[in-house]
Amino acid sequence: MLLRLVPENTKIAFMKPRKIAFAISGLLILASIALFAVNSLNYGIDFKGGIAIEIGMQDRSAVPLATVRETASALGLGNVSVKEYGDASEALVRVERQPGDEEAQSAAMVKVREALTEAVPGVTFRQENIVGPVVSGELKRDGTLAVSIAVIMVLIYIWFRFEWQFGLGAVVALVHDVLLTVGFFAVTRLEFNLSIIAALLTIVGYSLNDTVVVYDRIRENIRKYRKLPLEELINLSLNQTLSRTLMTSLTTLLALFALYFLGGAVIQGFTAAMIWGVVIGTYSSIFVASPLLLSFDLRREAMINEPDKADPTVDKSRPTNPFEQM
Repeated sequence: MLLRLVPENTKIAFMKPRKIAFAISGLLILASIALFAVNSLNYGIDFKGGIAIEIGMQDRSAVPLATVRETASALGLGNVSVKEYGDASEALVRVERQPGDEEAQSAAMVKVREALTEAVPGVTFRQENIVGPVVSGELKRDGTLAVSIAVIMVLIYIWFRFEWQFGLGAVVALVHDVLLTVGFFAVTRLEFNLSIIAALLTIVGYSLNDTVVVYDRIRENIRKYRKLPLEELINLSLNQTLSRTLMTSLTTLLALFALYFLGGAVIQGFTAAMIWGVVIGTYSSIFVASPLLLSFDLRREAMINEPDKADPTVDKSRPTNPFEQM
């Protein structure tokens, strides 16, 4: 059924509106940077610091996570995170840092402990910690470093596999996706925590995979159709990979929407980031990464090897424009 929804033998001139696409992407990137500078992000407990309480059950039964989360959230202490910790009989409760000094944090810890003791019979408190701003700052730095290293490694990988124009185009598209995702969180004010860092790295991988598929087809067509103008060749390649791109994106989005609406509040931020990332990653593969090859003056000669002359799959005559025959 899904295959029927994807058009075949399309003749879309993707390169024609590339300047408009560049302008839209540039404006969105500037808006994202401005929003981040003015409003910052709605950082979660991982980045703001707070209190962390490890709880368990005396009878080794499963911790009622929903009850714990509801009870802690009702105390009016700000963002609350409740996650299974170890096995099902243990959980970690995190509450965002309270205004004031260490005494304010200790008072919030006592408040949480008293409320849970009343709401969850048999609960035990195994460890309590105050997460300070130094630890939170280290997490911000490590998260930024992780995303930056991933993008740099992508540049190196694409550069060696293709040409430097391909590597630079892929990295620009990835930076585009990451910045727009940050802007998305600045606008929506969804909680930005460590799971979102994981989502950003996943988006980088997804977008890269989409871009490499298109780049592979462009490279194949450069060797096959040596006299076809580069703009038409990129259009041909994008149309040839369009069905694969749309099917991959649609099936991924179906799963993500199911997780977003049915997975609960714990993973909504992660799935929201992934949904946005899949959409923007598909867009950037077509309208950012591919058109940039024209802007970077791609040298076709460097990609046509001597062994191609003896390769029976290489069309050396190409009597007509294959893009027009699609």
